[in-house]
Amino acid sequence: MKYEAVIGLEVHTELHTATKIFCNCKTSFGADPNTNVCPVCLGLPGVLPVLNKKVLEFAVRAGLALNCEISRFSKFDRKNYYYPDLPKNFQTSQFDLPICEHGYLDVEVDGEVSRIRITRAHMEEDAGKLVHHGSSITTADYSLVDYNRTGTPLLEIVSEPDMRSAKQAVAYMEKMRAILQYCGISDCRMEEGSLRCDANVSVRPVGQKELGTKTEIKNINSFKGVERAIEYEALRQAEILEAGGTIKQETRTWDENEGVTKSMRSKEEANDYRYFPEPDLVPFTVSDEYIENIRKTLPELPDARKARYMESYGLSAYDAAYVTSDKDRADFFEAMVKAGADAKEACNWLMGELAGKLSENSLEIKDSKVTPEAMAELLKLITKGTISGKIAKKIFPEMWETGKSAETIVKEQGLVQISDTGALEAMVDEAIAENPKAVADFKSGNKKAMGAMIGQIMKKSHGKANPRMVSGILIKKLQAL
Repeated sequence: MKYEAVIGLEVHTELHTATKIFCNCKTSFGADPNTNVCPVCLGLPGVLPVLNKKVLEFAVRAGLALNCEISRFSKFDRKNYYYPDLPKNFQTSQFDLPICEHGYLDVEVDGEVSRIRITRAHMEEDAGKLVHHGSSITTADYSLVDYNRTGTPLLEIVSEPDMRSAKQAVAYMEKMRAILQYCGISDCRMEEGSLRCDANVSVRPVGQKELGTKTEIKNINSFKGVERAIEYEALRQAEILEAGGTIKQETRTWDENEGVTKSMRSKEEANDYRYFPEPDLVPFTVSDEYIENIRKTLPELPDARKARYMESYGLSAYDAAYVTSDKDRADFFEAMVKAGADAKEACNWLMGELAGKLSENSLEIKDSKVTPEAMAELLKLITKGTISGKIAKKIFPEMWETGKSAETIVKEQGLVQISDTGALEAMVDEAIAENPKAVADFKSGNKKAMGAMIGQIMKKSHGKANPRMVSGILIKKLQAL
């Protein structure tokens, strides 16, 4: 029997505010354990929370960018449950009156566009972090708790179960990340936990309308992890059903090292969180004027930027999507073009040499050791014919290591491309004389035979000969024989 996966995601993103959602503690990542805490975020007796107004602004901004309706009346609630990293034994969240509802994202996978509905997006506080002593949560001997993250403002974005493949889920996550970055509300660094998701996965026979029993995979913090975890879990469930078994409704964790999901706790019935309105925070209203003022500040979003790059710069849909999928990358690209680089060449170098160096050094593009302007100078030297593309690829690593400009390196190492017609004709004549078999093959109709002669010329000139001119001169001379 053929089965299809049914997937819904609960995406949690930490909002990029200087302080926590209900107190003045810092939200900085990497501080010593239990140092960014106070009586409010620790939930000590006698304290009162106060909503950080920037959190509300960021939530509305995100909702507008995700095509959501913004609630004019909203409130906070207490979500009651016990977990060691939740010091109050409840989480201040939103239940029946979330700030954002009924949105959507259009995602493209293999040329097919699908609309993924967004049920809601609501504000809440983050819990702390358990540091497990062992290879995973299921095998730890003991765990330590760090409350620094407690009270960090979160936006939880809940989708409908509209995704049917792991690739579609990843595309949804990637687009979500790009939009949140463009809006400036989160850095979305998955390795630091500022963007993570829970995946609800079930399978059903193809053609069946009823949903299967779902499992929830908690706290996946990489795109690769999202794809692998969903693929594994869907296959695991299909194999159980095929063998005549039943799926248990449970919460599972993703073990990255072993590449499997593991059971954490049973979830036979829906959790009763005993929600009730947060008595220490009054309900609040959001005016039309407030919403419109935020709408006016929205930046050009990824889809609009992609369309502009295709129209203004002639980029393909694939290239434009690659460039705009990361705001810092798109900003870098635009700076290169503004500095005079050809748009297509700029895109090629972003995907090629620059991406390689960034990966090799574990750097983000905003931390590149070569500036957009320096990259543009290098590409302009190719366009002007001063150097070849091959020489440029030799120059770039030295630019990265030394910080020198492309022009300086070219002058210091005498790398100016040979474009003198007389000099190139002499090289071509020599190559023709030394390769009689290639000449004969060319004359008999094998056009590829001239490749060996071009390669020999480039080798003898140490890559300095202008390859385009060499090819033109060689063809003319061969045809004249």
